[in-house]
Amino acid sequence: MLEKIWIKRFKKGPMDSVRSAQLIAGKGIATNANIGGKRQVTILSAECWSTVMRDLGIDFDPSERRANLLISEIELANTRGKILQIGACRIRIHGELRPCERMDEVFAGLKDRLKRDWAGGVYGEVLDDGVIQVGDATRWLD
Repeated sequence: MLEKIWIKRFKKGPMDSVRSAQLIAGKGIATNANIGGKRQVTILSAECWSTVMRDLGIDFDPSERRANLLISEIELANTRGKILQIGACRIRIHGELRPCERMDEVFAGLKDRLKRDWAGGVYGEVLDDGVIQVGDATRWLD
């Protein structure tokens, strides 16, 4: 399930929580600072984030990861090339989202922990125009 949506106003800017977002095929999330390119949408697993928080003994909001989407009940590890459907929209996963040094600004050691087991999430390309909303179903397509 799609748990949360965040849109970044500008590079290194704040992550704004929204209830819905317009996806643009081949570009990403409308109004997001990182529109276009290969990393059109970034996705984080709620379960992985919880595990990382437990392992480090901390409790930060998942928005600190700076991903666009937080999903639950979907395994993201080793999914390069797979297609994830969120609501009526599809996203082709291009790879693992490697954490940057900004994660250690949040908490020392967070960057290294997110590097394990694809815990930092994935990035992908938007395949369909459409609106996604918090609460939308998520599933892998064959």
